Amino acid sequence: MAGGWARDGAVQEQIDASVKDAIKKARSRIGQGESLLDCEECGESIPEARRQALPGVRRCIACQEALDAEQQFNSSINRRGSKDSQLR
Repeated sequence: MAGGWARDGAVQEQIDASVKDAIKKARSRIGQGESLLDCEECGESIPEARRQALPGVRRCIACQEALDAEQQFNSSINRRGSKDSQLR
């Protein structure tokens, strides 16, 4: 039940879109293919244990942690402009 100028089902569509975005983001982070021997960011060698544990790994631990921190910072922005998501 939507209020104001929103049509019925608009809130559920917002929730569905948020879930789809989260799934898409999670799938994009799953490694695929063969792991690199050296980090694509800094060029340091990636330990064998990391390459075996995470298929398709492309970064060393330090570079991956930096990327994760950056993505976490950027993900807190409300791009949809929904009042409900701004109240969190």
